[in-house]
Amino acid sequence: MIETRQKLIEERDRLRARLDAIRADIRQGLDADSEERAIQLENREVLDGIARATTEELARIERRLQELKG
Repeated sequence: MIETRQKLIEERDRLRARLDAIRADIRQGLDADSEERAIQLENREVLDGIARATTEELARIERRLQELKG
């Protein structure tokens, strides 16, 4: 059980770092060049999807950790 809890904690921390990186990337804003901006908007859609999936997985792991706690 300790090993499982430790793995969940490590995964939780990895997912939090991923979300932080995605949020930082999104905060950078858009380029003034219209072609570059179009690419960035496409990438942002992908990042939004990754962020949603990561948030859902993070919530699942946090629920599991709470279950193991007691």
